[in-house]
Amino acid sequence: MTKKLQIRDLTLRDGQQSLFATRMKQENVDKLLPLYREAKFYIMEVWGGAVPDSVMRYLGESPWDRLRACSKAMKGISLLSALSRGRNLFGYVPYPNYVLEGFYKEAIANGLNVMRIFDALNDINNIKDSIKMINNLGGIADAAVCYTVDPKEEPKPAPKKKGFFAKLFGGKEEEIVVEKIFTDDYFVNKAKEMERLGAKMVSLKDMAGLVNPSRIFTLMPKLKQALKVPVDFHTHCTPGYGLASVLTAIIKGVDIVDTNIWWFGGGSAAPAIELVWIFCQKLGIELEANMDAVAKIRKELVDARKALAAFDLNKDKWPNDFDEYYAKMPKEIDAEFDRAIKAATENREEELLDACHKIEAYFGFPKPNELVRNAEVPGGMYSNMVANLRQLKAEDVLEEAMALIPKVRRDAGLVPLVTPTSQIVGSQAVAVALDRRKGAADYTNLNNQFKSLVKGEYGTTPVPVDPEFRRQITGSPVETPYDTASYKEPANPTLPEFGGVKLAQNDEEFLLLELLPAVATGFLKNKRKAEYEAAQAAAPKEAPKAEAAKEAAPAGPQITGPVLKAPMGGTVLEIKVKAGDKVNAGDIVMVYEAMKMENDLNSDKSGVVKRILVGENDVIATDQALIEFE
Repeated sequence: MTKKLQIRDLTLRDGQQSLFATRMKQENVDKLLPLYREAKFYIMEVWGGAVPDSVMRYLGESPWDRLRACSKAMKGISLLSALSRGRNLFGYVPYPNYVLEGFYKEAIANGLNVMRIFDALNDINNIKDSIKMINNLGGIADAAVCYTVDPKEEPKPAPKKKGFFAKLFGGKEEEIVVEKIFTDDYFVNKAKEMERLGAKMVSLKDMAGLVNPSRIFTLMPKLKQALKVPVDFHTHCTPGYGLASVLTAIIKGVDIVDTNIWWFGGGSAAPAIELVWIFCQKLGIELEANMDAVAKIRKELVDARKALAAFDLNKDKWPNDFDEYYAKMPKEIDAEFDRAIKAATENREEELLDACHKIEAYFGFPKPNELVRNAEVPGGMYSNMVANLRQLKAEDVLEEAMALIPKVRRDAGLVPLVTPTSQIVGSQAVAVALDRRKGAADYTNLNNQFKSLVKGEYGTTPVPVDPEFRRQITGSPVETPYDTASYKEPANPTLPEFGGVKLAQNDEEFLLLELLPAVATGFLKNKRKAEYEAAQAAAPKEAPKAEAAKEAAPAGPQITGPVLKAPMGGTVLEIKVKAGDKVNAGDIVMVYEAMKMENDLNSDKSGVVKRILVGENDVIATDQALIEFE
């Protein structure tokens, strides 16, 4: 009996998120959906992750409209999946169960089939309720264990903690070594617990592409032996392991692999299905997808990628055209496929990686990213950091921030880097880099989510946070879990400027407010404004009155007093002071969003506020003057 391999296509969600910062417009998605009907992938990932945030934030589109469009096109053909961050859903903070259930219910009602649920800390307590809810609502709960690695560098010696440091005695001196945390047994035990809780499939989610082939050679058979449900393997190509590790996983019996279609594959994304297909042909494995239809999608993706040029990390170095280069593929490259298979079967990693890198080089995919490999970050995190820093006109800080990520990660309890922890740690690493440039102490500027992570509100970290560090960041050494009773529903105000309508008009819009209050508020205000202006345009008009010529507004008075400047660029969310207020150094005077993280801005001086120089929802630049003091 021919062995079969099922495919989860990531092109429309994780592919574009990893390579193009999730900027793909609905009109480009709609062009591809009829072709996807022919491709007949087992699963298509089309939603979740950064999609709900990004389509509202950057494209002014409704996440619900995107899900409905995909469902209408693919119903009865492919299962549609989304990525959920468990207790954090698609946002960056923990939510109570009634918010989770409301969102899952609405998503399934709008056509979602599979919800891949993970927790950024691999804290099972944060996903167990989601697994139960998805199953009860008629969906398929796909639980994901997040792959990560132990730190390369030894932390500074600290007091002995059970399960973190082990003391080994040798010779005359006592040596402190780091105990391995992320062993094969660690991942297998997490996966078994997920299956016990009701997961209908289990994914090994390697968001940073850190699973090397030798590791998957030992880990995949253990997962297959321990689990009765199907096993899915998700990885990325950023550090150079992706294609080789997928091949090894296939040889070692994985049921489903995640791939992208050519122009959205490789680099910081998952491997291209076309290369996986070549390997399957040589292995005698039936890849369950219509490759003729995939070829049609491939041709359309050229225009889709051109439309994303502003966010393309490799816009000047695309892969070579697959059809052309496969047709003329020389014998020596064909032989590399065979060499890779033999090396993977015999667990000869160095030879396997060499063969796969030669294959990728022939087809024009990027070389392994050493910066990303050393910082051990996900491709989507990297592309989003680049896009966000570019928007802030601060690209020059990228290398410093990337080098600081391992330190910030270790300080926060050795958390796996996957949204939201990747965004939290990445944003905080940028802040630390900026602190150092200004000669300030590390962690002078903190994002609120980093404080919550260190405090314990996101769950139990793989390694305990140093209590002294927790005291430095939060003011208390005591770990404090998230209290769902403290959750406050967002306001749904009436908008007099748009005819007195409510900001959120229905349940699905209010769910967006609950999930991403700052982003959804801007999105829904723009939507209400457009509706109001359309209604006004359609109403009978009075004869226009002659308007007096408007004079240019006079420039505001020059700044003469001391000012408080923005430590990072972003968007002003809330101003907590007004002219005439007395402020003490350390007082919170403003809340702003930078790199998708909410940040309190503390005054660096005492004085009386003379003027507020910005307004709420204003976009601000790094070092821009925000408040002038008397």
